[in-house]
Amino acid sequence: MDSAIKYNEKVVRQFAIMTVVWGVVGMGVGVLIAAQLIWPALNFDVPWLSYGRLRPLHTNAVIFAFGGSALFATAYWVVQRTCQTSLFAPKLASFTFWGWQTVIVLAAITLPLGITQGKEYAELEWPIALLIAVVWVSYAVVFFGTIVKRRVKHIYVANWFYGAFIIAVAVLHIVNNLAIPVGLTHSYPVYSGAVDAMVQWWYGHNAVGFFLTAGFLGMMYYFIPKQANRPIYSYRLSIVHFWALISIYMWAGPHHLHYTALPEWAQSLGMVFSLILLAPSWGGMINGIMTLSGAWHKLRTDPILKFLIVSLSFYGMATFEGPMMAIKTVNALSHYTDWTIGHVHAGALGWVAFITFGAMYALIPKLYGREEMHSVKAIELHFWIATIGVVLYIAAMWIAGVMQGLMWRAVNEDGTLTYTFIESLVATYPYYMVRLLGGILFFTGMLIMAWNVWMTTRTAPARETATVAAQEA
Repeated sequence: MDSAIKYNEKVVRQFAIMTVVWGVVGMGVGVLIAAQLIWPALNFDVPWLSYGRLRPLHTNAVIFAFGGSALFATAYWVVQRTCQTSLFAPKLASFTFWGWQTVIVLAAITLPLGITQGKEYAELEWPIALLIAVVWVSYAVVFFGTIVKRRVKHIYVANWFYGAFIIAVAVLHIVNNLAIPVGLTHSYPVYSGAVDAMVQWWYGHNAVGFFLTAGFLGMMYYFIPKQANRPIYSYRLSIVHFWALISIYMWAGPHHLHYTALPEWAQSLGMVFSLILLAPSWGGMINGIMTLSGAWHKLRTDPILKFLIVSLSFYGMATFEGPMMAIKTVNALSHYTDWTIGHVHAGALGWVAFITFGAMYALIPKLYGREEMHSVKAIELHFWIATIGVVLYIAAMWIAGVMQGLMWRAVNEDGTLTYTFIESLVATYPYYMVRLLGGILFFTGMLIMAWNVWMTTRTAPARETATVAAQEA
């Protein structure tokens, strides 16, 4: 083995910086549409500023632009370090960066124009969906090619999660986007009716399961032990966690379609597998948190570790709440209410964004030859502002959601509805105000991070490649 290894850091650096840029954009749009629900006039009667067009732009920007760029950056970093070799096909890796950014820009243009398939998390029309497939297959070639040329026999568990996420997302995306084009901006899905709904939520829930869970668990299994300077609590548990999670998650999608035209057996299947899913989810959370055994004191002085560990707390909470909401009797109350919005954001802000913040704060100084970020105090400030923001957000939506569910099902003695829909909407307005406040706080934290990253990169020359002793990898 060579005494030194040259790692490709350029593409990692590009994705890391764009993670922060798209975080600001996506969360900024989120604040705007949260305000529009209180003051609808904020769309200024401009069609491309309407809530119905900006909302999918917000979800795509936060999930695929912010979250996706973070997954590319960390996967490319982790697979090189744990395999002790440089990236396979560096030009293809560069293509994945420019291809993915092109997808995001095209989404930012087409969604406000109303060009959409109308499918949750899969709104982008067929030419863009095709480009996504090409970029994703290229990503798989780079990632698995790097694993094939590894210099160590062992494949670290983080790479198992990244690998499963890459394969599953490719299958999900291609199958759900099978369509017949009728022009550049319109197509018809090959599925119809309940089958289309079933395929969509098989995709939709597993976009959560693999894009927003398995990929970020890969991040967790590398950055928490690294930042804590401790071995993972139980390597055996991490392998059990992996196989249990990927075996069960695929079956949970039908819980989005309770009380619909979907066959009862399929609804029940989704509910049962959602409940079983609680076990591997909490196994992973416990494994991550217990990695700090004997090192809890580090939380006092390390705000990066705070982000990483608190993200696991939100992961545990969201993965308890999801199975509970999948129970049919609970779902009868929660479905179509803002409780679902609170649940999604507990996962998206508390789990995905927090672990991304922690990973980026750990990664970016290394990419720019710095010991640490420009301001550690700014990381601490970001942590507390973001934590208060996400708690306000999800608590407001939980309360609003339960209230809405109870108001919608309330009936008078003669069987008529006690409340009109407008009355439930009026009662929800105070909670929308609290949600907006929480969103503004979270967005403020994102702006603090952007400033901190800017100052860090400004004061340190970037490196095209890094030469690191093999034993330090």
